[in-house]
Amino acid sequence: MTAVELVEGYRRKTISPVEATQEALDAIDRYDERVNAFVLVDREGAMAAAKESEARWHTGEPLGPGDGVPTSIKDALWTKGWPTLRGSHLIDEAGPWDEDAPAVARLRETGAVILGKTTTPEYSWKGVTDSIKYGATGNPWDPTKTSGGSSGGSATAVGLGMGAWSVGTDGGGSVRIPAAFTGTVALKPTYGLIPLFPPSAFGTLSHAGPMTRTVRDNAALLDVIAGFDSRDWSAMPTPTSSFLDGIDDGVAGLRIGFSPDLGFVDNHPEVDAAVRAAVEVLQAAGAEVSEVDPGFDDPIDAFNVLWFSGAAKLLQAYGEAVGDQVDPGLRRTAEAGAHFTASDFLDATATRMELGRLMGLFHRRYDVLLTPTLPLPAFAVGQDVPDGSPSPDWTSWTPYTYPFNLTQQPALSVPCGFTSEGLPIGLQIVGKRHADGLVLRVGQAYQSATAWHTRVPSLQEV
Repeated sequence: MTAVELVEGYRRKTISPVEATQEALDAIDRYDERVNAFVLVDREGAMAAAKESEARWHTGEPLGPGDGVPTSIKDALWTKGWPTLRGSHLIDEAGPWDEDAPAVARLRETGAVILGKTTTPEYSWKGVTDSIKYGATGNPWDPTKTSGGSSGGSATAVGLGMGAWSVGTDGGGSVRIPAAFTGTVALKPTYGLIPLFPPSAFGTLSHAGPMTRTVRDNAALLDVIAGFDSRDWSAMPTPTSSFLDGIDDGVAGLRIGFSPDLGFVDNHPEVDAAVRAAVEVLQAAGAEVSEVDPGFDDPIDAFNVLWFSGAAKLLQAYGEAVGDQVDPGLRRTAEAGAHFTASDFLDATATRMELGRLMGLFHRRYDVLLTPTLPLPAFAVGQDVPDGSPSPDWTSWTPYTYPFNLTQQPALSVPCGFTSEGLPIGLQIVGKRHADGLVLRVGQAYQSATAWHTRVPSLQEV
């Protein structure tokens, strides 16, 4: 059941939070040994929280719209009482762990049942999920394939029913990449809508984002975790309306710009065909679709300056202690980042600002932009890049995601088909800053007309 369905069931007393939590824990027992999505599971704590939620629902006094929903948290977000080790040997497990990240605090306030923490590559530095500390996370559709990353544990958990929803982070595609690879839904919201604390080493590229199986659940989770937090200097004011409002208004009359390749990307042919078919669905639903490119060159060089500099600053704090304790790719990235100058950083920032201006002008003409989420399906687990890649950098195969971290626009990934090998394909819906509700509305219109999100992962068929 989706989170929205669970809450309605709690209200009607046709299902209880205890039953839902037990089912999520059973799914973890059934599947996690094969996919490695969790680094921590608190069975006793989860069942105790579920019983407390059940009592509140019986008296008609739930704490909020997420009361009793089984939830997981990416192990990049602080959780009071649990270590947040970020897939790294560098962090002292002893803590203290006495504070929740803003999104986690909002989940506790609404009464969500927090099952545990999900996997991440070391410090969320790359687009797949494996670490020296915890190993690699497999894909629900084929555990020999990557789940994507860096929020791959959360996507796999949601995809296999190991909790109805999860919260991940996205600095260059890290909720959307695994959503596309696992056939789930994820939103990178407008920057600041979901506060972050402590701040990311990758600065204002990094967002937190809801990860779910449906767009409606995504909007419901965003309602819970969006809101002002004084610990984040860039936090936006708390929304005054629900992201579920108007979500079923459809796309009739909306102006949609479709870019099949952004002008510089080569797609796997099955990805191209699936995304074009998805665009036709929205056109049939009444949207005015034009095939057009936003008109910018690949900003990978600017992104890499900012990203690699963040990696360098991150490891700088550990000095000579780093040694062989960290992911070799992270160390290589940090070494490259250490050579960038302040002038390089400012040049990259200028490129970022110009990209934001161009996209602002684009959205005067088009309500949303559609692209593939990724140009390829999932590749072998445990690799940073697919076989035959000319580059060792994860950014070489994620050209549709990182541009919109630079611009801080909302970007949603929804499943839009499968390859002949049974691997999911994602459609990305991008809106202007602060148009998160519109992006969700377009995603909901697509899901209302299709059934890709209802497909059962291969592991659940065994």
